[in-house]
Amino acid sequence: MPSSRHIRADLQRLVVRRAGGRCKYCGMAQEGQEAAFHVDHVIPVALHGPTEPANLALVCVSCSLRKGARRRAWDPDTRELVPLYNPRRARWGEHFTYSGGHIVGRTPIGRATAQALEMNRPTAVAIRREQSQLGWRWPLRNEGP
Repeated sequence: MPSSRHIRADLQRLVVRRAGGRCKYCGMAQEGQEAAFHVDHVIPVALHGPTEPANLALVCVSCSLRKGARRRAWDPDTRELVPLYNPRRARWGEHFTYSGGHIVGRTPIGRATAQALEMNRPTAVAIRREQSQLGWRWPLRNEGP
């Protein structure tokens, strides 16, 4: 169970169950990972994001640390500042696709999020490839809000 100090245990359980044990950004499975995933505020507390189910998502440590309190990032193609992907409001498959362990942005939001969260760092790609061989599939199940 993630240790999110200020989030009630029942809310943490709901978020983990709803996510199917997978990071709502990069799709990494919690199973087999050393570090516990975080229950993250999609809209950060620092920006007055509420601690309620509609604003909470299960996030791997890498995506959580790279996202931090950001809500926007630069799209590498258009060079425009766009919102980060919101896993509680949008469907994963609208913004991303999966190809051989890589997460590919399909939209400005997807590209900006994939780059900002460094979703395709070599270790993450290798883990996703291994998880695919173990039967985990992309796009994510339970992918919507």
